[in-house]
Amino acid sequence: MGSRVGNMIFSSGIMGADPTTGVIPDDAAQQAEFAFQNLRTFLELAGATPEQVGKVTVHVKNEADRDLINKPWLEMFPDPHHRPARHAVQANLRRNMLFQLEVIAVLP
Repeated sequence: MGSRVGNMIFSSGIMGADPTTGVIPDDAAQQAEFAFQNLRTFLELAGATPEQVGKVTVHVKNEADRDLINKPWLEMFPDPHHRPARHAVQANLRRNMLFQLEVIAVLP
């Protein structure tokens, strides 16, 4: 879920649940991958692309898992000169969520 204000879109929290089953896996790397798959789906449904993302906030439950975000991040945003801003914060996420993403994108 999210909202649109003018040409800007704002997501609610995007978690690392399996996009097919809705189950949140216990594996942190898999949660990171699923979170970015779900982010891509959110963007597509909003009519946006990764190139239109201006900022991603990454909520991380365990600081030790923070580096697991880098692989799917680089896959989604491969160009180092056109990556969005990224802000990572440690958060007390509910249930077995280890990651949660929030995105701001600008539509043309």
